Amino acid sequence: MANTKENNNDATTDPDEIARFDKIGADWWDEAGIFRALHRLTPVRMRYIKHHLARLRPDSITRKSSTPLAGISVVDIGCGGGLLAEPLARLGANVTGIDMSEVAIDAASAHAKAARLPITYRLISAENLASEGARFDLVIASEVIEHVADRGAFLTAMASLGRRDIPAIAIITTISRNMIATVLAKYAAEYLLRLAPPGAHDAAKFITPKTLRREAKAAGINIDDITGIRPSLLSGFALGGPPVINYAATGLIEPE
Repeated sequence: MANTKENNNDATTDPDEIARFDKIGADWWDEAGIFRALHRLTPVRMRYIKHHLARLRPDSITRKSSTPLAGISVVDIGCGGGLLAEPLARLGANVTGIDMSEVAIDAASAHAKAARLPITYRLISAENLASEGARFDLVIASEVIEHVADRGAFLTAMASLGRRDIPAIAIITTISRNMIATVLAKYAAEYLLRLAPPGAHDAAKFITPKTLRREAKAAGINIDDITGIRPSLLSGFALGGPPVINYAATGLIEPE
């Protein structure tokens, strides 16, 4: 688990975003702390991911095994402290988590080591990992695309990380771009409810499902499912409904 910054010549990393998360990123595993919204999102994100992994392994949902994802390779781009990487690894997936925040990678590595989970964490960008020839069955960017400097280059890097011999799957979760999302996901969540660190989001970087679908297609990802993620009084978040605020999107990365 190398934590030195590797080949940092990329177009997608926003230095201001990285600096912001470096300042607050040691608190990743405090479920009542500044990342508690991501903790509440994780069960919903995992349900969505497992549902779409059935494309790779049709019996992965119903299979009676403690490790139904054994043999599936996953890259978690912008993995933060490992909130998605760890449950995926517990299901048997071969997980690589990458992030450009050294503080996040350190927190993720330490937590995985304590949990004895064999996750590979690297301080590297998506495009630089792709340039090494790394390829995966599943490429995830969860709550990340709204923080990158160049969305088109980022989506292209995601597509490049998919396997070349068979179709791979790309999964994205993000925030829609409209007035409701700006008020609730930006100002209310950050400054009133304190569900996210103040200043964590730039509403100008939010993206509508229509725009995401178009830009992803241009990059080589054919998005064929968009599902809303709605607030829930019982569990924090639930899947379903229109993609007004948060949403998840899935598409196939066709082999070359």
